[in-house]
Amino acid sequence: MNTMTHKASLVALQERIAAVNDVLNATSVLTWDSRTMMPAGGAETRGHQIATLTRLARDLLLAPETEKALEAAERAVEGLGEDSAERRMVRQTRHAVDHHKRVPASLIQERAALRTVAQAAWIEGRSKSDFSIFSPHLAKTVELSRAYADCIGWSEHPYDAMVSIYEPGETAASLKSLFGELRARLLPILDVARSRPQPRSDFLFRDYPEEGQRAFGLSLAEKLGYDFKRGRLDTTVHPFEVSFTRNDVRITTRYNRNYLPASMFGTAHEVGHGLYEQGVDPAYTRTTLATDLVGLYAVGGTSFGAHESQSRLWENHIVRSRTFWQLHFPELQRHFPDQLGDVSAGEFYRAVTRVEPGFIRVEADELTYDFHIMLRADIECALMDGSLPVADLPDAWNAAIKRDLDLVVPNDAKGVLQDVHWSTGYIGSFPTYTVGNVMGAQMMDSLRRQKPSLDAAIQAGEYSALAEELRTRIWQHGRRFQRDELLRRETGRGLDPAPYLAYLWDKYAA
Repeated sequence: MNTMTHKASLVALQERIAAVNDVLNATSVLTWDSRTMMPAGGAETRGHQIATLTRLARDLLLAPETEKALEAAERAVEGLGEDSAERRMVRQTRHAVDHHKRVPASLIQERAALRTVAQAAWIEGRSKSDFSIFSPHLAKTVELSRAYADCIGWSEHPYDAMVSIYEPGETAASLKSLFGELRARLLPILDVARSRPQPRSDFLFRDYPEEGQRAFGLSLAEKLGYDFKRGRLDTTVHPFEVSFTRNDVRITTRYNRNYLPASMFGTAHEVGHGLYEQGVDPAYTRTTLATDLVGLYAVGGTSFGAHESQSRLWENHIVRSRTFWQLHFPELQRHFPDQLGDVSAGEFYRAVTRVEPGFIRVEADELTYDFHIMLRADIECALMDGSLPVADLPDAWNAAIKRDLDLVVPNDAKGVLQDVHWSTGYIGSFPTYTVGNVMGAQMMDSLRRQKPSLDAAIQAGEYSALAEELRTRIWQHGRRFQRDELLRRETGRGLDPAPYLAYLWDKYAA
């Protein structure tokens, strides 16, 4: 095949995928609106709209014209290197096409339609602390997830199929092994941290008007490098990030007037997601390497775990650090002089890094956070194999919280209804938060070893140095390399919890 024909074959395929990406981005716009601005009464029709667009994206992917373009592109890239962007693009497209050929279009559309309606029920149930409002929708979500898993195919556990959508390569068995090691080694660190006198934290619960929280959040996002010319910060029930290509990447947060850390760390977390999407190579815009064609999401990150590694890295290793508050606490005081006038930077740092098991995952300290994730993954496994009926979920949840954190859950809002994920059909995604914790620490450990000057820049508040390293090593690649490929390229090994556990030991027990 000559060079002109080779190029024409790839362009033809890219034009097909660009159309799929456009439709998925339109879906994302509707999803963003449903979580930020849509009136409650729009849920049912919005669900139909999103379902129609999702079905159209899938139809475009499986159209004869796409298959013809894909076959020609496969011939065109035969002589290219295994790691070439073109070959990866074509291979991933073929994988997605084969995946969706196994799943009926009606199932794709039914799952998509359910999300918006289920989310509205979740919001109502959470506001009233009543699981029964959301329960029928979750039961349907589980039913459709089992059907989806059966279509994809699995051998050892149906959960394997769902996890593969969000974190390819992980299974129920591999996660059980990872979680077993983490549980065993986190508990001694937790015991040491909890044995120490708890720092003063009363000032975190004073009255913090939303205007000041938002102003500091905007400043925080800019400090970390988030580009507001290609993004915005809005308010929602449960914080999230969504991108409509790298040129329009939006983040959200929520404000608790009587608990300051919620918005600060929530914003920092979503900024990490946003930086990843804004940092994808512009050449990958509207291509397979910036589109999750399997999950049918317009996202540039290579996996949910890789994405979480960036959000948890910025949230914990940077914004929860002593250095960060030594530098930036005076600014926070200027926003809240009455509330923080009697507080020092050191007191504030110790308060926001205190170890205190709580009910809410997104407000959890670093040592107890993974227990929230692991119990959710256990529950998802049980829902998928049928050993846990949806009706029994609140009791199972409450028992797990008591077992792992020795807490008695007071109501559904602080228990089984606190997360948005199940209402959006994301069964299989929760483990990716812990995968992200591990990967983020592994990357930071490697970067510090390879770039000794990086710590000096961070201590000076020059976060662009870290952002540039991550852009070069992680973000720009989009979906070109899988998670473990990125890790091996940058750290010399696959996912390894040792740096994460060492980081937690040094911070909380040493």
